[in-house]
Amino acid sequence: MKQLGALAGVVLAGGRSSRLGQDKTRVVFSGVSLLSRSVDLLKRHCTTVHIVGRLPEDHGLNVPSFLDAEPGCGPGGGIATALKKLERPCLVLSCDLPLMDDQVLRRLKAAWRKKPDSALMTTFQQEETGYIEALVAIYEPGVLSLLEKAFRQGLYQLNRIVTEEMRHHIPYPRSEATPFFNVNHPADLSMLRHLENAATGNWSRGIV
Repeated sequence: MKQLGALAGVVLAGGRSSRLGQDKTRVVFSGVSLLSRSVDLLKRHCTTVHIVGRLPEDHGLNVPSFLDAEPGCGPGGGIATALKKLERPCLVLSCDLPLMDDQVLRRLKAAWRKKPDSALMTTFQQEETGYIEALVAIYEPGVLSLLEKAFRQGLYQLNRIVTEEMRHHIPYPRSEATPFFNVNHPADLSMLRHLENAATGNWSRGIV
């Protein structure tokens, strides 16, 4: 059985947030920035946590951080950077998942421990659509050579680089998709603020 010490936590924070129109790592939800929230979550599940795409002076968190060595390659570039630098399986989270929770990560790690040896990626797959959650996943070091080859060919989509036969899937229904909600567009941020205000209102009325 794989040991927890073999698994590194990685927060991807190298995006330009062009669709959102502001730096998503600094968006605050329930009093905590999205970047800090992701780091704190991973700290509960991995013995080491790293931020890819930012330097320490960019965020002020006491977490090892380094820039993306593969700029312009999308999230895959950050994953390749982490795998090359850390040389360990990496539990990867994007920095824009305000509703991600411990239960999901416990389920991910449990599936990873039972994966077949041939699987290079452990990830969630939505039952209705077949969509994979490539940014809530555990990547094996063997993925690095696939990523580097794909980048040379101009291919950056993770689901096309790490093909189905190389993955270990955790099925989930659309009704359980809330933790995978991410903040990419202004409409997503508006929805997050609505959820935050609703939760605050319920708390003040003693409902939660």
